[in-house]
Amino acid sequence: MNRRQLALTLAALPVAGLAARAFAAPGEALQAAIDGPQRTEKNRVRDPWRHPAATLAFWGLAPGMTVVEIDPSGGYWVEILAPYLKATGGRYVAAQSGDTAAFKARYADPAVWGEVTVTPFEMTSGPLVPDGTAHLVFTSRNFHDWMWTPGRVDKALADFHAALKPAAILGLEEHRADPRPMVAQARDGYVSTAYLEDAVKEAGFRLDGASEINANPKDTKDYPFGVWTLPPTRRTHAKDQPTPAGFDPAAYDAIGESDRMTLRFVKT
Repeated sequence: MNRRQLALTLAALPVAGLAARAFAAPGEALQAAIDGPQRTEKNRVRDPWRHPAATLAFWGLAPGMTVVEIDPSGGYWVEILAPYLKATGGRYVAAQSGDTAAFKARYADPAVWGEVTVTPFEMTSGPLVPDGTAHLVFTSRNFHDWMWTPGRVDKALADFHAALKPAAILGLEEHRADPRPMVAQARDGYVSTAYLEDAVKEAGFRLDGASEINANPKDTKDYPFGVWTLPPTRRTHAKDQPTPAGFDPAAYDAIGESDRMTLRFVKT
């Protein structure tokens, strides 16, 4: 049986039949989702930088979980997690800021994605899911954005804490400023590890692990347009300005995607 056949077989199993397997390692079902035809090539080519299997395993992903992703953006993790959780009797929830219509339309086919739940994630939004029902909440490369709005970090972390079961997991991946100092409000996209850890601990979490899965020693963190100079954004000029003379996009492509911290916290 190949990985695609395995995923289809798991999808056909009743949830009750998966109870004994729940919270085992993600294993072949996860790899089947990573290799599956539902993924776009635009996202698939990023795997060497994003390390999906290793990152999700580090965060403790397991069959049958309720997983909440915060601001899925281009859908990199949706394309993997929604089919995986469909196949293993779990539930995928997208906590989305802004207009959700296009996102809902993109993942509307239950035969491919299962039932993708979309919930608002705003300064004034309510609970992400019923309190204490999520096994894993995670977000990738979004923390710096919240730092630009007063109160946004505190509101986000309070939402995550409320959503999670006792001792459940919060996974964070973020562009890492270290070893140089973080600029004010992380306006270049790079966040200090100490700043992030302190904010999350203050919100009622305990640091449970740190990984170098997504480290990139080539990232010098001193670019004309911040982290967005690098792939996948590849910014070449400031807003309403021409590209600077001598700017060489190939030099930044050679660096690859950013150096990132990958952290696992537990709700206390």
